[in-house]
Amino acid sequence: MKSIALVFTTLLLSIFNLNAQDLEDTLLWEISGNGLEESSYLYGTIHITCDATLSSKILKALDNTEQLVLELDMDDINMQAEAMKLMMLEDGETLSDFLSEEDYKTLDKFTTEKLGMPLKMLNNMKPFFINAMFYQIMLDCPLESFETELMKITKEQEEEVLGLETVAEQIQVFDDIPYEDQLKDIIRGATDNLEYDKAFFERMLEAYADEDLNKLNEIMKDESYEVSSKHADKLLENRNKNWIPKIESIAKEKATFFGVGAGHLPGKYGVIELLKMQGYTVKPITE
Repeated sequence: MKSIALVFTTLLLSIFNLNAQDLEDTLLWEISGNGLEESSYLYGTIHITCDATLSSKILKALDNTEQLVLELDMDDINMQAEAMKLMMLEDGETLSDFLSEEDYKTLDKFTTEKLGMPLKMLNNMKPFFINAMFYQIMLDCPLESFETELMKITKEQEEEVLGLETVAEQIQVFDDIPYEDQLKDIIRGATDNLEYDKAFFERMLEAYADEDLNKLNEIMKDESYEVSSKHADKLLENRNKNWIPKIESIAKEKATFFGVGAGHLPGKYGVIELLKMQGYTVKPITE
């Protein structure tokens, strides 16, 4: 279940189609000014990868801060139980209520082959969690997570891990998006055996490895994804705006390392620009 939690926001990397100013090639940014006594840092993560090795500049930033704040408090012992309570459809609904007979058969064949489970075993599960399972088979390698690596260092330093959102708040984002739209993306993936999704994710990983937020931003403007093209406000913009006062409050109290999905950084309503609008200096850290 924790692996599913790690991909909660991986899906969010496929959603923004905002007009963004060019940013320097880095995933790490220093937050200073506007009354902050000490600098905090903002880092764009990717939640599933084959290599989550932390660079020296990230390790240095962790040394210079006193706590880690992720999208979710990943070391919360109640997180798994909370996710399990929220993963099922409500009011007697099932996936078959939102799928044609043909699409149900397509998805049933896919989940049976790829997940070892017929769809009837998953029929009460929300589409988001079905999609999360698909992401676990997207990469042909042992899965790693930058969040996990950041937490390891933080624990070694005997510092606290916090979250900007709760599991319930993240899942609510997808509850607010029509299940029919979510299932269209899932059926497309099942129809072509995830070939399009794999190619998309490969390009995204290449851009991420290059720390090229501008290229990543362009890749993510893919209208082939039903959810991303129609619901960017719910998936990114609103959440970014909600995070800003939390980031401000936390950074004023203690030098903090903020790690959020890289898709949240660029764009007119990205975290970088929103912090600048609040009067902070947000400087790229390239070395």
